[in-house]
Amino acid sequence: MLRTSRTVTRSLRNAAAALAVLLLSGTAAFAQDASGKLVIVTSFPKDMTTAFQQAYQKANPKVTVEILNRNTNAGVKYLQETASNNGVDLFWASAPDAFEVLKGAGLLQPYKPKVEGIPEKVGAYPVNDPEGMYAGFAASGYGIMWNSRYMKANDLPIPKEWADLTKPAYYDHVAISAPSRSGTTHLTIETILQGEGWEKGWRTNKEMAGNYRTITERSFGVPDGVNSGAFGVGIVIDFFALSSQASGFPVEFVYPTVTTIVPANVGVVKNAPNKAAAEGFVDFLLSPKGQEVLLEPAIRRLPVNPVTYEKAPAGYPNPFKDKSLGAQVNFDVNVSQARYNVVDALFDQLVTFQLDDLKAATQAIHKAEAALAKKPNDKAKALLGEARDLVAAMPVTAEQAADPQLAGAFTVERKSAKDAVPERQAQVEQKWAAFAKENYANARKKADEAAALAR
Repeated sequence: MLRTSRTVTRSLRNAAAALAVLLLSGTAAFAQDASGKLVIVTSFPKDMTTAFQQAYQKANPKVTVEILNRNTNAGVKYLQETASNNGVDLFWASAPDAFEVLKGAGLLQPYKPKVEGIPEKVGAYPVNDPEGMYAGFAASGYGIMWNSRYMKANDLPIPKEWADLTKPAYYDHVAISAPSRSGTTHLTIETILQGEGWEKGWRTNKEMAGNYRTITERSFGVPDGVNSGAFGVGIVIDFFALSSQASGFPVEFVYPTVTTIVPANVGVVKNAPNKAAAEGFVDFLLSPKGQEVLLEPAIRRLPVNPVTYEKAPAGYPNPFKDKSLGAQVNFDVNVSQARYNVVDALFDQLVTFQLDDLKAATQAIHKAEAALAKKPNDKAKALLGEARDLVAAMPVTAEQAADPQLAGAFTVERKSAKDAVPERQAQVEQKWAAFAKENYANARKKADEAAALAR
């Protein structure tokens, strides 16, 4: 009897110890019984997905993680197209408005993470969807990255605000990715529109665009170009710059005043084939071990658990301590969602596909400004103002951009100006392209006239 009692006691102690290890480990103890294949659609780069994939599989050896990499827009469309025969468990991306699109289409299912200690907000933005359809696991802000060696070699000033990038000194030195191809760039453009207002925001965006060297198809093309010195300045999400710095590249980064700190999210897809593993992956992302993965040099995202910053390197941005980050813009995801496709299409038709004409008009304006600085002329000044207004002009108002009838016209994602699209979409886009082409030509003409008068 005594031996049996001791055996039972020892077994209970061992069980208690095992439970304590699980509770303290910070790994996905919640999903220890998960197994099978976990399929994730994500826009995140391989450096990041591989780190989490390996860490999660180490904690959950019975689960095999399969990553389907799509840019944000393509990922949303993929889930929409395969909804009737869904084979995806998780959607994992930066853009909260993309999750709102999926939520509105009924393509996500609620899950409340079991991890505690996550604040309700990061900056001015809620960390989690109030209805529990998706959860924030990391935070990011949008800003300006530059190569310090390039800047010195080209005698360029250090930018601090978006308006700095509209100045003549930056002509042909700046790059951005197309918002229609990058969810993070879309959020940058939308942040400027919400922070400055529709008309002024588009003026800022187009005046910056007049200085672009290139517009890349994928968001990582911008930091790669800054790292290599192909161009000096890039408009990027913060982790691109932070990871480049950690890798030893001579780059710097600044958050402009008009920026926002928003969560990168993860959501369980409706009718997920492996719901248990999907929920376990969400909990793992938010666990202490998962949050610490965000600090790795190749990733460098902002954790949503404030405690994790105690292990961050010196100088690491901390939105829970630096209250100025994202404080000026109260980003409205509903506004963004309502005009998501319209903003992307406007940018493509007014900027991406018209970049040469926009740059020509911008260069003419810069030359006229320089001439007027040496020899003031009232008529020339008026012509120059008209030229700037022609560049900044928009074919639709903010109210029109949010109209469901207009938004509903954009059903096909363009990869180039030559892509075939539905007739209604083609008609609207052709009208906008013609508007831009005519305005930029007239702006260049007026700027040239102004420069001639100032000679």
